[in-house]
Amino acid sequence: MKTDGFAKTLVIAEKPSVAQDIVRALTPVAGKFEKHDDHFESDGYVVTSAVGHLVEIAAPEEFDVKRGKWSFAHLPVLPPYFELKPIDKTKSRLSAVVRLAKRKDVTQLINACDAGREGELIFRLIEQYAGGFKGGAYQTLGKPVQRLWLQSMTPAAIRDGFEHLRSDAQMQGLADAARSRSEADWMVGINGTRAMTAFNSRDGGFFLTTVGRVQTPTLSIVVEREEKIRAHRSRDYWEIHGAFLAEAGEYPGKWFDPAFKKPTGDDADLEQRADRVWSQREAQAIAEAVRGKAASVTEESKPTTQASGLLYDLTSLQREANGRFGFSAKTTLQLAQSLYERHKALTYPRTDSRALPEDYLPTVKQTFEMLAGSGMKHLAPHALTALNNGYIRPSKRIFDNSKVSDHFAIIPTLQAPSGLSEAEQKLYDLVVRRFLAVFFPSAEFMVTTRISKVLNHHFKTEGKVLVKPGWMAVYGKEAAEDVVDAKEGDKGQNLVPVREGETVRTESVETRGLKTKPPARYSEATLLGAMEGAGKLVDDDELREAMQEKGLGTPATRAAIIEGLLTEKYMFREGREIIPTAKAFQLMTLLRGLGVEELSKPELTGEWEYKLSQMEHGKLSRAAFMGEIAAMTERMVKKAKEYDRDTIPGNYATLSTPCPNCGGVVKENYRRYACTGADGNSEGCGFSFGKSPAGRTFEPEEAEQLLATKKIGPLEGFRSKAGWPFVAEIVIKFNEEDKNWKLEFDFGDDKKNEETGELVDFTGSDSLGACPKCGSAVFEHGANYVCEKSVPTLAQATPSCDFKSGKIILQQPVAREQMSKLLETGKTDLLDKFVSMRTRRAFKAFLAWDKEAGKVNFEFAPSKFPPRKTAAGAPVRAAASKAAPAKKAAPAKKAAAKKTPAVKAPKAPRKTTAASGKQPSAALAAVIGADAVSRPEAVKKLWDYIKANGLQDAANKRNINADAKLEPVFGKPQVTMFEIAGVLGKHLS
Repeated sequence: MKTDGFAKTLVIAEKPSVAQDIVRALTPVAGKFEKHDDHFESDGYVVTSAVGHLVEIAAPEEFDVKRGKWSFAHLPVLPPYFELKPIDKTKSRLSAVVRLAKRKDVTQLINACDAGREGELIFRLIEQYAGGFKGGAYQTLGKPVQRLWLQSMTPAAIRDGFEHLRSDAQMQGLADAARSRSEADWMVGINGTRAMTAFNSRDGGFFLTTVGRVQTPTLSIVVEREEKIRAHRSRDYWEIHGAFLAEAGEYPGKWFDPAFKKPTGDDADLEQRADRVWSQREAQAIAEAVRGKAASVTEESKPTTQASGLLYDLTSLQREANGRFGFSAKTTLQLAQSLYERHKALTYPRTDSRALPEDYLPTVKQTFEMLAGSGMKHLAPHALTALNNGYIRPSKRIFDNSKVSDHFAIIPTLQAPSGLSEAEQKLYDLVVRRFLAVFFPSAEFMVTTRISKVLNHHFKTEGKVLVKPGWMAVYGKEAAEDVVDAKEGDKGQNLVPVREGETVRTESVETRGLKTKPPARYSEATLLGAMEGAGKLVDDDELREAMQEKGLGTPATRAAIIEGLLTEKYMFREGREIIPTAKAFQLMTLLRGLGVEELSKPELTGEWEYKLSQMEHGKLSRAAFMGEIAAMTERMVKKAKEYDRDTIPGNYATLSTPCPNCGGVVKENYRRYACTGADGNSEGCGFSFGKSPAGRTFEPEEAEQLLATKKIGPLEGFRSKAGWPFVAEIVIKFNEEDKNWKLEFDFGDDKKNEETGELVDFTGSDSLGACPKCGSAVFEHGANYVCEKSVPTLAQATPSCDFKSGKIILQQPVAREQMSKLLETGKTDLLDKFVSMRTRRAFKAFLAWDKEAGKVNFEFAPSKFPPRKTAAGAPVRAAASKAAPAKKAAPAKKAAAKKTPAVKAPKAPRKTTAASGKQPSAALAAVIGADAVSRPEAVKKLWDYIKANGLQDAANKRNINADAKLEPVFGKPQVTMFEIAGVLGKHLS
C-alpha cells in the first residue's frame, strides 16, 4: 500500500466490473493503475468497489425483540435511530473499503455507485459506517464527497462524468429519500409482521404472519384474482359458425351483432360479446334461417405494420422466459446474472430500462460485427443482414437518455460466449434475437375484414397475410402460417378471393355450445406484469404518476418477493399457475377486518413514491416523512392490539362432513372450524378445532379430510413456540374427560401395541418389500414402516424381529416409494428436507440400510469441497447429525489414515501404469485420453473437462450437462455430480 504524501481520491463503485471500467477509462488521463487484491491505484486515484449492499440497517440491540417473545407488549418498535450492521457474507469487502477510506493520503471520496436511489444508499451507508457512531448519531468521515453520475459505461462517457461531478449538496435529497425508504420499509415490515403474528398467536403457539409494503399488495393481487375465480358462475352461450361458397372456393365466417356496444359502468356484464348468443333456441333459429341462403359480401383490405418488441429490461425478460421456457423469475435472474458475471456475455441484468444511451450507437455496431463474425450460425446471418442493409441507425425508440435510469436495457456484450449450459444458451439467444430484431424494419401485413350478410344476419371473416417479414425473419417467421392470432373459423390467413358484387352461398352452418370461463390464474409472467403495472390499479392520478416508473418492487427484487411468498406458504406453484393458500386468504381477511387494508393496497407504495419524489426535490423533509411513517405504524399496531371481537368478518366455508360429536353443521370462522348445531346457526355442541395449529393453516379441503377420516398427514410447515419448523400428522381423538373430540398432533408412538400385546392385523395392506433383517414383509404401521414380525400379530404373538424405520425422520417425510426403493436397492433417492436437531439447519442425505449397524442410517453424497486435513494429514468431515452418522463415514476415515505417508510426500506420487491403473472405454478415452488411470485420476480429469467447457448447469451447479463427447459416457443428457463416480466405474476396466 502506498503511503506517500500525495493527496489521493478514493472512487467507490457498486460492482467490481464497474471499477474495472472506470480504471480503463481513467488510465489515458490519470496514468497507469497498479492492481491490488481489493483495489486499483494510480498517482492520483484509488478505485475500489462494493459488491452491492455491504451494510444493512437494524434496530439497536435493546429494541430487538426475539421472535419467540413477539407480543403486543413490545410493540410498536420505533427505534430512535438505526444501527448499521455489516452483511455477513461481504464483511471482508466492507473492511477493505473502510480501510481505504480511512487512509491518511485519501483526502476526498467519489461516489461512483449506480445512478439512482439504491446506489446512493449503498455509498452513504458505507461512508457512515466508516465514520462510526458518536454522540447518538452516525458521523461522516469528514472528507469531501462528490458524485459520479453515469448513464453509459463507454470510456468517453465515464471521462465526461469525471469532468462534471455533482456536489454532495446536490445529492442530499436523493440520499434522504434512499435512507427514508429503507427505514420506512423496516418499520412497517417489522411492526406489521410482529403485530399480525401476535394477533394470530393469541390462542397459543407461534403463527408467523409476515407482511410488507411490497409483499402484501403483491399477495393481494393474487388473492383478489382467486376470489374472482371462485365467485365465477359459468354461463352457457352459443356461437354460430358458417361456411360460405364463392366461385373461387370456400371460406369460414362467424356470426356477430353489428349493433353491439361494449357494456360500461360498475355493474356492467363484461362477459357480453358481439359474437355471443345467450339462448340455444335463438342460436338455432339464426342457423336455420341462413342455412343454404345467398349472401352479399363486402370487404375492406388495408396494410398494417407491426414493430418488434422493445429491448428487454429484467421484468420483461423474466416474463418472456417464463412464458416460453417455464423458467421462474428467480431462475431467469440467476441465468442472466451468470451470463453477466461469469460469461461476460450480457450487460447488467437488474435494470428497469428498455432503452440505450444516445452515445451507444458505435458500441451497438461493434456488437453486430461481433455477432456477424461469430460461429453462431443461427444468429450471425441476421447480424450480417442488418450491417449490409444499414439497419443500425439512431432511433428514439432505442436510444433515449430520458428512458435510461440506473442502468440501460439488457443487450449482448462484445464478447461471444462459449461453454454455456442449455438454459443459459436459451436465455442468451432470447436476448440476442430481441437485440437484432429491434433494429430490423417492421413486419408488414395485409389485413382483410370480410362481412357476409345473409338476410339480416352478419358473419365476419378476418384474414391477416404476412407481406414482408421484417424483424420476424430473425425468429424464422417468414411465412403466413407463422402469423400470431390465427384462429380457425374467423381468422384464417389466405382468404379465397370474392369478386366485387359476387353473391355467395351459405353452404353450412353450425351452432357451438360453450361456457364462460373465469379469469385465468396468474403465472409468474403475468404476476410480474401485474407488479410492474400496479400503478394502473391506483385511482389517485398523482399517486399513479408517482408509481408509473416503479410498480411494486424493482426488477431486481420482484423475483425475491415472489419466492418469499412461496417460502412463507402464502402461495404455491401448480404447473405454471400460482395459487394462493388458505393462509393468504386468512391474512387478507385479517387486514380487512382490522381496518388496515392500506397494507394490502398498491396505494401505499404510490403514496410513498410520491412523497419520496418530493423529498428528492427538496419539497418534503426527511423528518416529516418519517414522522408520518411512525404515526401509521402506531395506528396499525393499535388496531390489532385493541380488536376485541371473537371473530373477524369474512367469506367462510361450510364443511360437508357433519360434527363427529352431535352430527351438526361444522362452519369456519376466523380462528376455528366449529360445530354450529343441526340448523347451522346455533351454539352447537362445543366441538371445534383450530384452523392454524402450530402456525400452519388448513386448506378447506384438508379440514374436510381431517373431519371425515379423523386423520391427515404427515404435513409440513408447522412451527414450534420457538419458531422452529416441524412435520407431523394430525388426528382428531375422543377425549373422555371432556366427552368431545379434540385435535392432537400424532408423532407416531407405536409402542402401545407392543406394551399391551394388542394384535396388529395387516390383512388387506400392501407390503412395501422384504425386511432387510429377516426377509418378511414390511408394512406401514402408525408413524413407522415395520417388519410384520416386529409387532404382535395373529400369526406370531411374540415379535422376533426389530426392523422399524420412521415415516418422518428429522422432519423429512419418507414416502412409501422411497421406503420401497430402500428395501429393494438398499438406498433411497437423495432427500433434501432433513433438519439437524443440533444446528437446526436443513441438510441432504440418502437413507441407506447399514448392515453392520443393523438399522437405517444416513449416507451423504460426496462433497464438492476437499476434506479438511487433520494434523496427521487425514481428511475429516463433519457429520450432519450426531443422531445418525453417515454409513460410510468411519471406513472413509480409516482408509484416508492409511494413506497419510502419501499425503506427507506429495513430490513423489506413485505413478499409474497400465498394470496398476484401469483402461478407459473408447467413449471415456475421447474425453480424458486413452492412458490407464486410477479412478481418482479419472474423476479429476473428467472434472477438469467439465469446468473447462462450462458444463455445470447454471440453475443447479450439482447437475452436469452432457456435450457431444460426454453423452456417450453419461448415457443421458444430464447427470448429477453424485452419479459421476458410478458412471465412471462402467467405463474403467
